[in-house]
Amino acid sequence: MPSHDNTGIEYYNIPSFNFTSGSSIPIRIAYRSFNPSSPKKVLIPTCYGGRINTTLSFTLPDQCLSSNHAIVVAMLGNGESSSPSNDAQFPKDLDYRDQIHAQYELLTKHLGIKELEAVIGFSMGGQQAYYWACMYPRFMKHVVPICSSAKTSLHNYAFLEGPKAALINSVDYEDGAYRSKGTKPVRGLRACGRTYSAWAMSAPWFRQRQFEKLGYDNPEDFIRGEWEDPFESWDAEDLLILARMWQAGDVGKTSEDGDYLKALKGIETKMLVMPSRTDTYFP
Repeated sequence: MPSHDNTGIEYYNIPSFNFTSGSSIPIRIAYRSFNPSSPKKVLIPTCYGGRINTTLSFTLPDQCLSSNHAIVVAMLGNGESSSPSNDAQFPKDLDYRDQIHAQYELLTKHLGIKELEAVIGFSMGGQQAYYWACMYPRFMKHVVPICSSAKTSLHNYAFLEGPKAALINSVDYEDGAYRSKGTKPVRGLRACGRTYSAWAMSAPWFRQRQFEKLGYDNPEDFIRGEWEDPFESWDAEDLLILARMWQAGDVGKTSEDGDYLKALKGIETKMLVMPSRTDTYFP
């Protein structure tokens, strides 16, 4: 999660957006578009800790989507699209359905797209892909969730409580009043990153010393370089609102009776579900 890079980012403003919480405010959606003349349109939503320009793997030269019209879109709450950090009116909580409704409006009303070849996402991006399949089942031909889930597990919920608690209980978080005091909860953000670090990679990853392939001699240097330092670039409330949305993830909310299995059975598009054998978030 490196520092914010604005290269190529565009914005679409929605004058009045209705959130599932009942709030209605103007919002902006940040996105980056590649190869707009290509007839094959693909949507790639960001993940937790992801920003637009850290979500470009598939769009790079010689990669699988390099010849497609790829639209990489920032989640609401990630600091690029409307978020607590850039809008004082922003709601206290988010729902995945808010993300999908906003993205649908971006695609159809702003970019004039009538059909997607695919929605592809990793982690929270994959959860958005599941929601897309349930909410707009005929809008895309394929959905590809990578290391993700249609409903956040209880174990996943509990894991997220750790990084949240490390941030919320830090002295410089000031019980949420840090912004009004003109400060940044650096200690809390670094503690959040440190707490998160062990979950990001699997036990075999550490056992095989894979951090050495990233240029680190030991776990401590890896934690500081890949987690503590990058987390400092984030706003605390952005991290927290996204974590709460992740915890509440459940495609059952898209069905009338709340049954997530029924919601999954209603999917009409082709799915390519790509799990990981050593994933500690979405086993």
